[in-house]
Amino acid sequence: MSIDDDLEPQHPANRKIFEPVKIEALSVEEMRKYIEHAKQEILRTEAEIQSRQSLRGDADSLFKK
Repeated sequence: MSIDDDLEPQHPANRKIFEPVKIEALSVEEMRKYIEHAKQEILRTEAEIQSRQSLRGDADSLFKK
């Protein structure tokens, strides 16, 4: 276990593989809503990554003094 492991949430639901949505069963409108939802999830995830990287950088600079 490395020190970086402490930075990542250890949640039992933390999955490495995401099941694909069966888009063949969706209507065109449902697919559009799915795309919009996916885009929002990407933005939310990118913001979380940026936040964690920023915190990591702040911590690194604090302890390198």
